[in-house]
Amino acid sequence: MDEREAEAARRAILSGWITMGPEVAAFETEFAAGVGSRHACAVSSGTAALHLALLAAGVRPDDEVVTASFSFIATANAIRYCGAVPVFADIDPATFNLNPERVEAAITAKTRAILCVHQMGMPCDLAALREISGRRGLRLIEDAACAAGSEIRDGGQWERIGKPHGDLACFSFHPRKVLTTGDGGMITTNDPAWDRQLRLWRHHGMSVEPHERHAADHVICESYEALGYNYRLTDIQGAIGRVQLERLEGMVTRRRELAARYGELLHRVDGVTAPVEPAWARSNWQSYCVRLADRFDQRSVMQRLLDGGVATRRGVMCAHREPAYPQGSWRSGPGGLRASEDAQDRCVILPLSTEMTDAEQETVVETLRRALCSVS
Repeated sequence: MDEREAEAARRAILSGWITMGPEVAAFETEFAAGVGSRHACAVSSGTAALHLALLAAGVRPDDEVVTASFSFIATANAIRYCGAVPVFADIDPATFNLNPERVEAAITAKTRAILCVHQMGMPCDLAALREISGRRGLRLIEDAACAAGSEIRDGGQWERIGKPHGDLACFSFHPRKVLTTGDGGMITTNDPAWDRQLRLWRHHGMSVEPHERHAADHVICESYEALGYNYRLTDIQGAIGRVQLERLEGMVTRRRELAARYGELLHRVDGVTAPVEPAWARSNWQSYCVRLADRFDQRSVMQRLLDGGVATRRGVMCAHREPAYPQGSWRSGPGGLRASEDAQDRCVILPLSTEMTDAEQETVVETLRRALCSVS
C-alpha cells in the first residue's frame, strides 16, 4: 500500500459515511466485473465468506463436506460452523491441491458439497471437480482466499478465479493476501437468489441496506427477514479495496516474474524442489512453497534461514493435526492423508512480495543454500 490507499481511506472518512455503504457497493461491482461474475457480495473476512457460502449451498447439521485438511484452519472451521462434518481428502503433492480421485472416494450419501481450495494461489483442478460435483449432485464451493488474480484455462479461454467456475467462490483480503483491505472477504456467484440471501445474512437479515435507507426521500422502516450475522465490510475498507483492485494486475505480473526467477535460481540448489504450474493454471503466487529433500529437517533449515535474516513459514498446516480437531469432529476419505502431512512437514514457504528486489531474492536463495549445507 502507498499514498493511493491512504487517500482512498481519507476520502471515505471525510465523506461522513464509514460503515458499509457506497464504497463497498462500488467495490463489489468492480470486483465482479474484474473476475467475470454476475454478483459479488463483500463481507468482513474470508472466513465469513466461507460460512455464508456453505449456508447458501444448503449445508446443514450432520451433513458432510469434502475438503482439504492441508489448508488454513478457517476452511474446516467454516464447515463446523454449519454443524456439518469436514471429510478430509488428500492432496496432489505436485500442486498442494485436492486430488480429485481422493475427493470422489470420500463422497458418501451424507455429502452435501465439495469445498476445494486454491492453495497459496495455485488453481485446483476445477474441471475434474466440477465433473464430479455435477455427476454426484453436489455443490462446488471454491475457497479462493489466496487466489485473487489467479487464472484457469476453461473451454480454451483464460479466465480469472472467481468467475465462479463452481457454485460460489470465496476470497480473503487479509494482509497476507495479494489484494488486501486490512481484512475482509468477498463471495462471487452467478445466482441472483443466492446473492440476495448472502446480503441478508451479512447484515443481521435486514431487508434494506443502510446507505439506501439513508438516501431515500421517504421513510423506510426495515424488517429482519432471516437470522443473520454481523459480517459487514466498512466503506473505509471498500475504498482501499477499489485501489488495490486497480493495482492487482501489476502486482500479479511482478509476482509471476519473481516466481519464474526463483525457479531459475533454485535449479542450482541441491535438495530443493520448486513448485510448478499445471498447463491449465496461472497462479498469482500468493506464496512460494518449496519442498525439501527427505534428508533435511524442516525446522532446522528454517531456523538457519532465520539466523541468516530470512523469515520463512512451514508448508501451511493440516487441520486434522490440531487440538481443535479431536477424533470424532472429522473423518478422512479412503487412503489417509499422507501427502497432506508430508507437505506440512517437508515444505517451506520462502519470502515473496511485490516490492521484493532481485538482490533480496538472491540473498534468500543463497541463505537457503548455506542452510542446507549446514544441516545436511
